[in-house]
Amino acid sequence: MSARSKARKRAVDILYSADIRGSSINEALADAAGRAATEPQRQASWVYARDIVTGVTEHGDEIDELIATYAQGWTIERMPAVDRAVVRIGIWELLFNDEVPDSVAIAEAVGLASELSTDDSGKFVNGLLGRIALTKA
Repeated sequence: MSARSKARKRAVDILYSADIRGSSINEALADAAGRAATEPQRQASWVYARDIVTGVTEHGDEIDELIATYAQGWTIERMPAVDRAVVRIGIWELLFNDEVPDSVAIAEAVGLASELSTDDSGKFVNGLLGRIALTKA
């Protein structure tokens, strides 16, 4: 698994834990930073995970508006928490990180959703991010 793939998974963990615990993303980010500082094997993926979470936080309103607009038949609140985290990361990579090709952002998000969430989550994430990617053109 590449360092960026690990970073995406760590970012999902951070966003998910904040969502489930009802704590702030800043608290979850600080906890993750503490773990990264004491575990050298986390260093390679930590910087990009932090960038993702910070980016999702900075653009949260715009990202959630896109989810509300393009998630056919689903509200943000009704989505599984893991799916919310994965989709937010995917949208941030699609719209705010020019270093990641759209196809990679979508494939990584679909892979995470398929691995971490429900049987239908991969298809849902693929459709949603695909619709959003088309708005960039």
